[in-house]
Amino acid sequence: MADTSVSDQVSGAPVMLEARGLTKTYYSTDPPTRVVDGIDLIVRRAEFLVVMGASGSGKSTLLYSMSGMDRPTGGNVLLEGRDLTCLGDKEMSRVRLNRMGFVFQQAYFLENLNIRDNILLPALKAAPGDKGAAITRVDALLERFGIAHVGRHGITQVSGGQLQRASICRALACEPSVLFADEPTGALNSSMTTEVMDALTDVHEEGSTLVMVTHDPACAARADRVVYLRDGLLVDDRELGKWSRERAEGREDELLTWLRGLGF
Repeated sequence: MADTSVSDQVSGAPVMLEARGLTKTYYSTDPPTRVVDGIDLIVRRAEFLVVMGASGSGKSTLLYSMSGMDRPTGGNVLLEGRDLTCLGDKEMSRVRLNRMGFVFQQAYFLENLNIRDNILLPALKAAPGDKGAAITRVDALLERFGIAHVGRHGITQVSGGQLQRASICRALACEPSVLFADEPTGALNSSMTTEVMDALTDVHEEGSTLVMVTHDPACAARADRVVYLRDGLLVDDRELGKWSRERAEGREDELLTWLRGLGF
């Protein structure tokens, strides 16, 4: 990894998530394809980290490997010091349900449930003996993200921005330690993108740890830090500091200059 040591990444802050020598190789191709190639990466507690890179650079594979959605071929992933790569499938599923939240480009909601029940389902699954608390938490999330009025609507009866805000509510329903987002605005227009990024920024400002993959520099400029992948390698790392609306335009320009220097 160029110009960035593990100690530089930590900067004295508590570590939430860490990859050590992480690799992912697909053996279905001839020759086998190594998509993630020995990455060391630390995510600080309450940090908003964005992963960028050209198409095929391995950024989504890195996110899936760090979140336990996909098993890495080699290396280790630690969540608050606990090695997730040693866990069996059932135990890893419980960690994802109780400690992690996920927002994808597509919402992946159940069509036979309304918006509110789609959000409520994982919360009830995580704590089946505490239904009242789950309902209270979900209703508060619906209010917080401005979609309580569409909670009883079907998933085809709301806008794309509302559906992604519902995805954020679902991701937060189990009060996760870390929130993963893979191209959460990739299928949205500019106004809906702003709507969703405002929601994610609010989540971060309240102390949540976020790891997001995006191809959009305007979205990436919201992050505290951006890392750049090329051919499965982490080649550079850019600290941006805390985002503010007042300096958003200059911040995006600064990030674009850095990205162009990397061949983005």
